[in-house]
Amino acid sequence: MKLAFVIPAYNEEALIGKCLESVVAEIARTGADAQIIVVNNASTDRTGEIARSFPTVQVIDEPKKGLVNARDAGFAATEGFDLIANIDSDTIVPIGWLDTVFEQFAHNPKLVCLSGPYVYYDISVWSRFLVNMFYGLTYLIYVLNRFILRIGSVVQGGNFVFKRAAWQQVGGYDRSIDFFGEDTDVAVRLSKVGAVEWTFALKMKTSGRRLEKEGVFRTAGTYTLNFFWVTFRGKPATKNYTDIRPD
Repeated sequence: MKLAFVIPAYNEEALIGKCLESVVAEIARTGADAQIIVVNNASTDRTGEIARSFPTVQVIDEPKKGLVNARDAGFAATEGFDLIANIDSDTIVPIGWLDTVFEQFAHNPKLVCLSGPYVYYDISVWSRFLVNMFYGLTYLIYVLNRFILRIGSVVQGGNFVFKRAAWQQVGGYDRSIDFFGEDTDVAVRLSKVGAVEWTFALKMKTSGRRLEKEGVFRTAGTYTLNFFWVTFRGKPATKNYTDIRPD
């Protein structure tokens, strides 16, 4: 299977290099037939320049700011690829991540989307403990939604892979969603055409800058609110969001 990474990036000059280094290394380790697409999303810093310094990275520009706008622009550039890996520019792909992706999709022909939790590498021990507690609750909600209520699933934004054909089948990205709820929208709509799995086996390293800035409980509360609004009402409750970048 051919896989394309789509990485939205808005003013990420501090972290985009580490992200791309991890992706390049994982592709080289596995020998996967993979492409890397960075969407320079209205950046005003050196994000595009840094991304273009990697010879195997394709950079496209999306002038309309917004996470979903960037993901959609990146998706449009993935023609010919079977799987689309959607990660964020502040993530670090762990060794073995691609192995898990390919094994899971090969094992289950009905699988249309695979996702898993974040591992925050730069937060306090206490914050990490709270996050683990919330992920325990997330798994319970995943089981409830997918297997009991059958109204959706769970997708972690910045750590999910879907089949390109399935995403086209359900209509692609909803650009009316700016930020919160985009991952739940993916989960709900793809659940209608196949299996959407959330597993602890697919972990992604990422920065906990939002958790540290806004607090674990506030951040978790906002994401939980929008998860249920998108699941049951089709649209997120929260429109506004804050861009948080390293000082």
